[in-house]
Amino acid sequence: MKLICSVQVEQWLYVEDVDAFMKQPGNDTADAVLRKLDEQYQKYKYMELNLSQKKLRLKSQIPQIKQTLEILRHMQKKKDTTDPMETHFLLADNVYCKASVPPTDKVCLWLGANVMLEYDIDEAQALLEKNLGTASRNLDSLEEDLDFLRDQFTTTEVSILKQWQM
Repeated sequence: MKLICSVQVEQWLYVEDVDAFMKQPGNDTADAVLRKLDEQYQKYKYMELNLSQKKLRLKSQIPQIKQTLEILRHMQKKKDTTDPMETHFLLADNVYCKASVPPTDKVCLWLGANVMLEYDIDEAQALLEKNLGTASRNLDSLEEDLDFLRDQFTTTEVSILKQWQM
């Protein structure tokens, strides 16, 4: 068993001796074994779909976090000056508005679920750096889990082929 995203996943073992495998309890007929293999294969496919979606979400979040950190660093440099910062705000898809932002030591961050909180620039930077590290670790973990699932696909497919050749 391997833990993938808080779920125990059964690792399918490679079947070398089909006759010995068929004599194990629960493997009464070839149809029952094929049904079990197909069920396991479908579980792996479902998990792969979910993990792939999480991976895409993380891959889009990481650049956003990096861009926000870059903006915060720029604001950090500008907060001690009196010159306003010229920028463009995204109002809607492909619609921007030019704005002049006075120097400030506070920023608002979207936390998700329609929640926005005000932070000091230093606190916001620390939070985003923590989130970036977490997202990067989660992405690495997802890559490992997807590799495990790909191995399980191959093993299950080979087992299915061996059952059909029996």
